[in-house]
Amino acid sequence: MKTFKLASLEILNSQDSSMVQQSFPLLDGLVINREDEQNRWIIEAYILHEYYSFFQNLKDKQEEILVQVKITKESNEPATFITSLIGINEIGPHMNILFKGTIVDQRKSIVEDKLKSLIDEGYSGDELLTKFKEDI
Repeated sequence: MKTFKLASLEILNSQDSSMVQQSFPLLDGLVINREDEQNRWIIEAYILHEYYSFFQNLKDKQEEILVQVKITKESNEPATFITSLIGINEIGPHMNILFKGTIVDQRKSIVEDKLKSLIDEGYSGDELLTKFKEDI
């Protein structure tokens, strides 16, 4: 396994035929390459508790979530992951969020172009994620 510092976290959601990025200020975090046969990664974000209901809502939906992170430092290019939210732990006035998923091995612009194209074709929600995974 290889462990890296999580420098930024964004959740990508499709809303009204467009892709919306929502950023979350980090207190701390890690990105772990499990180096297993499925090429899975773990993302742990330590954030303020005020975002609890947002993440609990995501977890309750049990849908795959597109996550963009910057690894090690803010100036790095973001990496995109297709993930599942596997844990929310309340820690006093803070909480940690755990995602497990696979990295999308393409440049950001290619991913954004593909997502925009699929949204333009009318895909949204689970259908959008399914089609996106098929096409990558």
